[in-house]
Amino acid sequence: MESSETYWAEVALLDWQVALGADEAIGDVPVDRYALEAVAAKAAPVKLAPGTRPPPPPIPVPEKFDAVALAREAAEAAADLAALATAHEGFELCALKRGARNFVGAEGHMAARVMVIGDAPGRAEDQAGRPFVGPQGALLDRMLGAIGLDRTSEAAAQAAYVMHVMPWRTAGAGMPLADDLAMMLPFVQRHIALVQPDVVVCMGNAACQALLGRAGITRMRGQWAEVMGRPALPMFSPDMLLGQPAAKREAWADLLALKARLRG
Repeated sequence: MESSETYWAEVALLDWQVALGADEAIGDVPVDRYALEAVAAKAAPVKLAPGTRPPPPPIPVPEKFDAVALAREAAEAAADLAALATAHEGFELCALKRGARNFVGAEGHMAARVMVIGDAPGRAEDQAGRPFVGPQGALLDRMLGAIGLDRTSEAAAQAAYVMHVMPWRTAGAGMPLADDLAMMLPFVQRHIALVQPDVVVCMGNAACQALLGRAGITRMRGQWAEVMGRPALPMFSPDMLLGQPAAKREAWADLLALKARLRG
């Protein structure tokens, strides 16, 4: 909900516009008045009663834009990770951005062998503007460390590149909407193309749904798949493991499988 200061500031702005002579609402997109005049000239003349004014010309309805195509265009135009981060954060069409405190980007070595992709930022990530922080981040760091990986490593062979499939916090703890996942997928795919990891780890249902086209992490975990020509391993998210400690046994088995794949 907007603060009272913002409300009265907007009221003052509206009063200022009225004082300048603004007397009607204008659409969200520009209108080519010359084109409208050409259309009106071709139309059959309308007989009006004496003393009446002709109706205004119709305003064309803008075509619906393709948000996924626009996201793909923005992502593919990024030549490096810095440009990709700028394009990702600046993408305005995902409604989640308006409700988030911070953009949560990616971090890690730009040539890391392992890319870990989680679901969506939680409260701690939203506040910090970083992926996998708080208890979930501490658990992920311990999991990676157990097989010789470190997201802060300066050596690509031991490094992990971490990010979420959604860069903005979702409402509650629910699954992101399919439209939002589709909108953000081109940015995730561009990350994979630029980093070129040996293995992609999909941590959670949203990551699996976006990258593998299906969810059901309990059934999928531990079963190798493929993302953009690279081996991909579905795993439980740290958030789930904190809520269900018994699942850590399966997570450990998956970590060992990941370690074996990296050695092979």
